[in-house]
Amino acid sequence: MNSVNEAYKPSNIENQIQKTPHLLGGVAITAGTAIGAGMFSLPIVSSSMGFGWSLVCMALAWYAMYHASMLILEVNLHFNRGESFYTMVKGVLGKKWAIFNSLIFASLFYVLNYAYISGGSAIVNKILIANIDVELSQGVASICFMLFAGFFVWLSTKAVDRILVILITAMSLTFLMAISDLTILAQYDNLMPKVSSNDSGYLYIFAALPFYLTSFGFHSNVPSLVKYYGKKPEVIAKTIFFGSFFCIVIYSLWLISTLGNLNSQNYYVISEGGGTIHSLVIALNQVTNNLHLGELLNYFANMAILSSFLGVSLGLFDFLADKFKFSDDGFGRLKTAMCTFIPPAIGSYFYPNGFIMAIGFAGLLLAINALIIPSFMVKKSRKMFSFSKYTHSGGNFRINTIIILGLVFSLCHLLSMFGFLPNVHV
Repeated sequence: MNSVNEAYKPSNIENQIQKTPHLLGGVAITAGTAIGAGMFSLPIVSSSMGFGWSLVCMALAWYAMYHASMLILEVNLHFNRGESFYTMVKGVLGKKWAIFNSLIFASLFYVLNYAYISGGSAIVNKILIANIDVELSQGVASICFMLFAGFFVWLSTKAVDRILVILITAMSLTFLMAISDLTILAQYDNLMPKVSSNDSGYLYIFAALPFYLTSFGFHSNVPSLVKYYGKKPEVIAKTIFFGSFFCIVIYSLWLISTLGNLNSQNYYVISEGGGTIHSLVIALNQVTNNLHLGELLNYFANMAILSSFLGVSLGLFDFLADKFKFSDDGFGRLKTAMCTFIPPAIGSYFYPNGFIMAIGFAGLLLAINALIIPSFMVKKSRKMFSFSKYTHSGGNFRINTIIILGLVFSLCHLLSMFGFLPNVHV
């Protein structure tokens, strides 16, 4: 009834148009969700295959995730603003598919939130040590990080938008300052594959694919963007395209500056450190005389963890609110926040070290949730609805291509998990 009443009030429509959030906010939400701590896994999993094949993996992951997000947008526009994946899948594919997708979706984003909350403990301890010379246990520090960052997700999508714009801007500046020396010092030989073709080096490409897919994990925010901007596919499509393209630029520069400088001795340092973000920063700090490089990379890593946590949490938050029909008032959002943050916080408290493992496993879940199920939804929705506000290009060929890519990404992780592909975890 509200939408019908508003149709007779042109002034309301005009006001709504004027209040449309700026494009930059959606770009920041898209890029902020994707660009995060996960990108620190890319040099580690790409070291054996070299920069050229890394670009191929990146292109495949971007193509799959961008077009899958557009398919999700097409379906989401058939539903009310604020309705997320559970309602979409149930409305199009049925209740059994909705339950299955809910389990996959929740597992995926709880795993990612666990990884980012675990990584956030280092941020809390660095701040405490620098200011009051106090260091908390990693588990307690993780809980503190979750409470602080989770407050903004509970507050509103607009609050996340504002924080992410600031973070993305600061991350870009810090990142450019950090890699300026590394890019200049990059050596061509280091960008080449470090495993010969006779040693089945090409298998490292398939082993790394799930990690690249996770690095473009912005599909969960499509319903949040529809809720934020309204049913304006042209605006939302631009935010996703520009946000994802920004990711490609950042990842390419990052791989040149890391792969181009790291040699076998540096990778030994990373391996001894357990393949963590901190061990990668130490290895990079060994190849330049820039005394501030380590500090800049640490700042960037901290902001990357926070931005990823905010973006992923927003997608999970809106999904749970839709699934359990929690109200959008303060108390309703509090219940949603508790469901969003308590499970991964418990995991990070009792098992604080599992970042690389979590990122790799997320690739398997992401392939199912972001590529395969949305493709099936679009096939069915195009038969169900006679009118569509937006139809993504490419027809059935595009949809089938995304399904095939989803199966390939899933198979790569399963083969790696059972030892049929090389271990890329360092």
